[in-house]
Amino acid sequence: MNTQPTLAKEGETTGNTGDSQPSDGLKAGLKNRHLSMIAIGGVIGAGLFVGSGSGIAAAGPAILLSYALVGTMVVFVMRMLGEMAAARPSSGSFSAYADQALGRWAGFTIGWLYWFFWVVVLAVEATAGAVILESWIPAVPQWAWALIVMVVLTATNLASVSSYGEFEFWFAGIKVVAIAAFVVVGLLAVFGVLPGSDNPGAGFAHLSDAGGFLPMGAGAILTGVLMVVFSFMGSEIVTLAAGESEDPQKAVTKATNSVIWRIGVFYLGSIFVVLTLLPWNDKSIVEKGSYVAALDSIGIPHAGQVMNVIVLTAVLSCLNSGLYTASRMAFSLGRRGDAPKAFAKTNKRGVPTAAILSSVVFGFVAVFFNYQWPDTVFAFLLNSSGAVALFVWLVICVTQLRMRGIILRESPEKLVVKMWLFPYLTWATIAMIVFVLGYMLYDGGSAREQVVLSLLVAALVLVIALVKDRFAKGSQLTDK
Repeated sequence: MNTQPTLAKEGETTGNTGDSQPSDGLKAGLKNRHLSMIAIGGVIGAGLFVGSGSGIAAAGPAILLSYALVGTMVVFVMRMLGEMAAARPSSGSFSAYADQALGRWAGFTIGWLYWFFWVVVLAVEATAGAVILESWIPAVPQWAWALIVMVVLTATNLASVSSYGEFEFWFAGIKVVAIAAFVVVGLLAVFGVLPGSDNPGAGFAHLSDAGGFLPMGAGAILTGVLMVVFSFMGSEIVTLAAGESEDPQKAVTKATNSVIWRIGVFYLGSIFVVLTLLPWNDKSIVEKGSYVAALDSIGIPHAGQVMNVIVLTAVLSCLNSGLYTASRMAFSLGRRGDAPKAFAKTNKRGVPTAAILSSVVFGFVAVFFNYQWPDTVFAFLLNSSGAVALFVWLVICVTQLRMRGIILRESPEKLVVKMWLFPYLTWATIAMIVFVLGYMLYDGGSAREQVVLSLLVAALVLVIALVKDRFAKGSQLTDK
């Protein structure tokens, strides 16, 4: 039997101690080990494994600078978000903070855009997983695999938040172990000390022996930025999940403080290994994928199948987290009156059933579009959500500028995580994000299309938010 959510304000909890329980109807079912692995795995998406090869081909070894630039931007954004989330843990995270600091229109707009982004991702990842599974068991059609994957992970999320946490713990664990092993084994091969390696062990020579470190020119660094920026989306999931943990403040603080080494090891470290094992212009990097090509150069048997298993794990992890994230954002919007009231209801296990099912339904529809009209309807959905990651990061920055003052006035003792060099680094990060958006428009092609379509969708949602706000104010005046 469903229970009505309590009347506590979005973002409040009964405390930040170890025995705290969310006061919004959700249950604190995530353990510290769940949050730790969600934080680590949140920055490792399938895009890192699948898309890094095209980035290397476009920028050469300089793609390392592209990853470093985007990684620095994400570190700053996560620090800002961590500051707000540690002080006010919330299932709505940055959407709830934007609501408080900038106005209802901001929370409504960015919340729905974020939900839209993740339900489209559900379709992308379900299809990617189905392709791999069909290659293993071709007797089952691809659409059936997509359906099976979606149904299984929906059931997991409906069972309890701890089920989501347990699945993600193991999914993320496999990704972390795989990349850590890849980096260690790869570095041994780079220096020629890996027993039985087929790689000649050229040390760092491949970083400059094929046209130098910047073979495509300095401008390729920015081109690389556009190609890698979206593989970082998901870092913020831990701040949503923290609202359902035993100690939200501790979880957020730990995740925020560790984001630097996570990005350094998993992104920069693994791409560095690829670039030192092979010349950047080796055709196999694009044809096979960067990680498979690197494993082949070492002589790892069945490298392609090994990587397919890891990519499938990353896909399932992304699906699992995407469904969780979309449902919690829908739940938060429902609590604030920005979505149907049913979204804000939880069952006796503290699970927002309606919010989960609504997200899944849209995900199923998007999967259907992907199979029926991949080059038209689904391409539009994909492109119109393409720049949402940058919009989210921009809103986080602007919100933090206002929230710092609010937190200092209302509960200064909760400011346990602080953005460095405030407000200068915040403004610098805003400038970086705006520059990337501007360069996407200038660069043309698919990047321009993504920004334009994403802006159009954002404008539509913003108009709905403003109209809704106007009607709400009008009815209040009428009541008086």
